Amino acid sequence: MSLPTPLQFLDARRSVPSRQLGEPGPDPATLQRMLASAVRVPDHGKLVPFRFIRISGDARHALGEALAARTLHLDPGAPPAAIEKDRARFSHAPLIVTVVARLTPGHKVPEQEQLLTAGSVCFALLQAAQALGFGAQWLTGWMAYDDAIARTLGLDANEKVAGFIHIGTPLLEVPERERPDPATLLSDWTGDRA
Repeated sequence: MSLPTPLQFLDARRSVPSRQLGEPGPDPATLQRMLASAVRVPDHGKLVPFRFIRISGDARHALGEALAARTLHLDPGAPPAAIEKDRARFSHAPLIVTVVARLTPGHKVPEQEQLLTAGSVCFALLQAAQALGFGAQWLTGWMAYDDAIARTLGLDANEKVAGFIHIGTPLLEVPERERPDPATLLSDWTGDRA
């Protein structure tokens, strides 16, 4: 059996829904290897505008309880199904790596570029997980933008969640989905003013 070429590997990338990720997850050494690949992203100014928070074991359920409590605080009339959905959000995959964007306001490197670097880390981590035989999904959701949850996670005022990367062993093979045709997305700029 021949190994896929690098482009075939990239073309095969797909997210595995977090509900379809089970044990085993990466061990600490494997996670460190994934992160070593994930940090190799463009980083204008060498700011390293990101960091990681590992959420595993019982901490996943503790975060779920915090989400459920926050849901009730925000909407005391929230349906039980919504509360349970938030309670279970982090309980499926054995490992969640939170990629935190550490933004430096007023720097010559615009905050948007810093945020794009953190987003690139999220995508590189997805690729690293798949390269090592794991499945992964990059999620955000309301909790990524909630100030109380940011405090629960220990984020500083200049930090934002770029993504929760759920990682584990796929419980099923994810079917391919329709992808955009890049030829329809490409245009040429000819130097004429619009």
